[in-house]
Amino acid sequence: MLQPLRKTLSFARMIWEFIESDFVTFAVPNSAFGIFGAFASTKLICNDLSTIPSALDILKRLPLVLAFNVGNLLVFDLANQRSPQSVVEDRINKPWRPIPRGKITCDQTRRLMLVVVPITLALNYYLGAWNQGIAIHILTWLYNDLGGGDEVFVRELIIAIAYGFFNSGSLTIAVGPECSLSALGITWTIIVSGVILTTMQVQDLKDQKGDKTRKRRTIALFLGEKVSRTSIAFFVCFWSCVCEYFWNIEPLAYSVTAVAAAVVILRVLFIRSPKGDARTWRLWCLWHASLYTLPVLTSNF
Repeated sequence: MLQPLRKTLSFARMIWEFIESDFVTFAVPNSAFGIFGAFASTKLICNDLSTIPSALDILKRLPLVLAFNVGNLLVFDLANQRSPQSVVEDRINKPWRPIPRGKITCDQTRRLMLVVVPITLALNYYLGAWNQGIAIHILTWLYNDLGGGDEVFVRELIIAIAYGFFNSGSLTIAVGPECSLSALGITWTIIVSGVILTTMQVQDLKDQKGDKTRKRRTIALFLGEKVSRTSIAFFVCFWSCVCEYFWNIEPLAYSVTAVAAAVVILRVLFIRSPKGDARTWRLWCLWHASLYTLPVLTSNF
């Protein structure tokens, strides 16, 4: 009786270890985009007022939004961590992951994907985010199996587009099947993808040693760390101003985002160590997630 339970818990723990490093920094912010966007639904969706979801309806859909993000994130992480090059990198940057620790082999991970991919596709269809889900799977293939994640600029572009589909899928699920994104909602999704495109490289600063081992061409390694850090600081400031202008936020309401942006800028310019860069990356996640609250803080649209 206890043995099957132990095996089930051990398997669940291993699945968690595949997505652990991306859950708080990826799945949670993307879910927040959908939920906060749904609370500002009169701005971001187009439909008659009778179909606008209530706050209770939105909160009830939170587990579904999270399931969409976790399911598709798991597919990405399984594909991302199963290649021999990724295992070499993870032994340096993330040795706690399941494959470097010997919990599962690369071939067993491939076989696991044969089960997880169809399940995730069925989940996307059930949740009404089929189009976004298909696009995410294609981008996962481009990034991992075709090596797009190792090409400078291509890597950032794929990630930015993927964020757009994760975010629009989250918002679609959060508001329900009767609603669709408005022009403003699409524009906001594109702006956030621009944020990701130009600042996501902050995550590469902490992983330079492992990236160099697998010859991954990140901006930090291709153009140099100084250029990378300067561009991150510039674009964090730039997008903070753009988003404040776009939503016309009052200074007091914008203070949390402004402070988070200032902290990221100062840290990325003056704190240079793998441990310090890892913390800066987490603070960057907090900053860009704080942008998702802005539609709720304005009443000018």
